Amino acid sequence: MSESDTSRHFLRQWIEKDVADGKTGGKVVTRFPPEPNGYIHIGHAKAVCVDFGMAELFDGECHLRLDDTNPTKESDEYAENIKKDIRWLGFQWSGEGDAGEPGFYNASNMFDKMYEIAEELIRRGQAYCCNLTQDEWKQYRGVPEKPGTPSPSRDTSPERNLQIFHEMRDGKYADGEWCLRAKIDMASPNIHFRDPVIYRIRHVSHYHLGDKWCVYPMYDFAHPIEDALEGVTHSMCTLEFEVHRPLYDWVVDRMDEQGLLPVRNGVKIRTQQREFARLNITYTVMSKRLLLQLVTEGHVAGWDDPRMPTVCGMRRRGYTPGAIREFCARVGVSKFESESDPALLEWCVREELNQTATRRMAVLDPVKVVVDNWERGMGNGERVTREVELPNNPLDESAGTRKIPFGGEIWIDRADFMEVPEKKFFRMAPGQEVRLRGACIFKCTGCVKDESGKVVEIHGTWDPESWGGNAADGRKVKGTIHWVDCATGVKAEVRLYDRLFTEKDPLKDGPSEFLKYMNPDSLKVVEAYVEPALAEAKGLDRFQFERTGYFVADEFDSKPGAPVFNRTVTLKDSYKPSV
Repeated sequence: MSESDTSRHFLRQWIEKDVADGKTGGKVVTRFPPEPNGYIHIGHAKAVCVDFGMAELFDGECHLRLDDTNPTKESDEYAENIKKDIRWLGFQWSGEGDAGEPGFYNASNMFDKMYEIAEELIRRGQAYCCNLTQDEWKQYRGVPEKPGTPSPSRDTSPERNLQIFHEMRDGKYADGEWCLRAKIDMASPNIHFRDPVIYRIRHVSHYHLGDKWCVYPMYDFAHPIEDALEGVTHSMCTLEFEVHRPLYDWVVDRMDEQGLLPVRNGVKIRTQQREFARLNITYTVMSKRLLLQLVTEGHVAGWDDPRMPTVCGMRRRGYTPGAIREFCARVGVSKFESESDPALLEWCVREELNQTATRRMAVLDPVKVVVDNWERGMGNGERVTREVELPNNPLDESAGTRKIPFGGEIWIDRADFMEVPEKKFFRMAPGQEVRLRGACIFKCTGCVKDESGKVVEIHGTWDPESWGGNAADGRKVKGTIHWVDCATGVKAEVRLYDRLFTEKDPLKDGPSEFLKYMNPDSLKVVEAYVEPALAEAKGLDRFQFERTGYFVADEFDSKPGAPVFNRTVTLKDSYKPSV
């Protein structure tokens, strides 16, 4: 898809107009502001692509800012992995920065300035301290159709409010005993504009600042301050923040009154917010709270479980940064909520891996095949080993070839044999010829079963004139199957991942019921045999297992000589995206 198809959306047009009107001071500055309270997921990846993508398009800056204003749920673990995942996606933050790292900011490093701004709001009569409980405030706030009732504290003097606010900071009060509210409009039809809380008490240690603070700014107050202080020109959020935009603008206006807006090249930078639709995907959940529940209750193996929609989970499953970016581009940017099919993401993954993945042979459900008339060595009678040469990637000549041993006893997948073949079954069956990939033509003569009737060994003969895979007399063989040599094949653990939920909307009965739709077959582990070249596969090496699917060496568990592979996607799917 061309850049004009994927990028010329309303956000790009908005920025283009501001650049043309001279509002940016010569530099477009965006930001990606995740809260470090979990690992970022595919929904965040879309925002990453928008925020960093727009900065790149206009040769500007994109800041990475950790919005760490809620100390109850945040940690260094989350903070560091957010950085790792963004870099893996192919983006790098830039700009001045506030923590010794260009383009990187902690919201918590601005707490001193935020507190000063709040003090000045109090002095100007634009904020007041309130001791109503949350339940009491709901009664005072009222409903959108009717004006609310002012808090009894609304007209307290600035001097008294400053005293209380300082006492809040000094730890005199318990959580929830007091808060600081912006004095705006109790008759506004927008509930968020009715004297919203901008500071609350939290006696919790902060992962970044320790116990320096026991009062913390609310996100709606902190966010516009952070954007303004950083000189952000275009603040792009998801649609749920649209009703919060009047409060965003109110805070920026107050900063302007206090003379705090930055000036760049003679232009006062007044940050602006616009909203776009978040990314929703069927058969998954995107709430950090619910993803955390899956992790803490042991329903998955961690945030990086390959079934999770997290960026680290998709990396471990073998998805590529390019495929994720292509998926986000195809989903597009709009103001209308919609749901995306995970099959589109899988299609993007297949499209890239088909071009780039190294081909290998692996047998996931092995049954032994003995070539009864295979060559024997002179004197000792041992089976001769020949070498098959196959391309590493038939779509890329520069990838070269590899040689694979073939010794007359091989593993094939059980599904490639039928004792009584169905119509149009062109694989292995008694009396039927099949091509062993790259090796020879083999004719099955029968099989051996155990006491339960399960086939445990297949027998047949090969055509010595067919080495390389084609018959000397030109006869046609319809079926070609993959195999692994018994003597040199390597045992491997293979994890077959599928969708985590069976229901298109796991939340249809409410967030408390989503676990009942978990897919009991979302993970199957099998012991497979793989060709020798896979023994030394390194973490995140990606492969196409011929005729089977795309797989990746596990990032953590795969070891030299003991490989572990995760299925990324199956080989084919009926999904056909629009072009």
